Amino acid sequence: MDRSPYIFDAGYATHPGRVRHSNEDAVLVRADVGLWAVADGMGGHDSGDLASHLIIQALDGISSATSAMELLAETESKIFEANRQIIEISRQRGGAVIGSTVAVLLISEDHYACVWAGDSRLYLVSNGAVRQVSRDHTEVEEMIASGAMTSDEARNWPQNVITKAVGVHENSELEVVTGAVEESNIFVLCSDGLTKHVSDKEILQQVSTGSAQSSCDALVDLALNRGGLDNITVVVVRPIQGTATSRGSGAIEGLPNTGIWE
Repeated sequence: MDRSPYIFDAGYATHPGRVRHSNEDAVLVRADVGLWAVADGMGGHDSGDLASHLIIQALDGISSATSAMELLAETESKIFEANRQIIEISRQRGGAVIGSTVAVLLISEDHYACVWAGDSRLYLVSNGAVRQVSRDHTEVEEMIASGAMTSDEARNWPQNVITKAVGVHENSELEVVTGAVEESNIFVLCSDGLTKHVSDKEILQQVSTGSAQSSCDALVDLALNRGGLDNITVVVVRPIQGTATSRGSGAIEGLPNTGIWE
């Protein structure tokens, strides 16, 4: 039985943008198990759309979990499974580089976990402020962290190489951040096609009013109006106090304490 105190107002929008002919982004919305994901096939490489869809397909295979720990473990396992599939396809194609970023939000009981690789982002909006929960796995981010570059200089850097992605290395590396959910929280997942054009402050403004779906639509429209140079995908999730049964038959169960994901 699921003891979660939340139901979810969740929405998503995805668009190929105004430059690219195909959409290599993929998205998954699974409120029934407390899972939302965005994957962005690596542009400029072979079959980025295949890589992103294999990741989403693998994650969509999660039907239920008896605890938060099991949900997190199965999420990581599914991503590693997709990593192996992508690498095998790459071998069959003579070593062509195929890869994808991924950003996953998990919510169990009154806790969340963010799992990611690459530069697709997860944001947390709370009490009128926005915070990027994820950390971009890019060369630029590494230079900022080392002090070799300022954030202002990074905005005009001509190339931002991804340092971690699914499908590129045998042992895919994922980063995980966890925390407690509050009713005022709003979670935003997005591909870099959004953040190329839209600032963190503007994300805060757009998701602070209206429904989750209307917020997604407004953010994609904003990016398109500013050029839409890449595929654009955004997911917005608002936890709302409700009954456990509202989350469906695939609901998850975990222990409500600070070590819920361990």
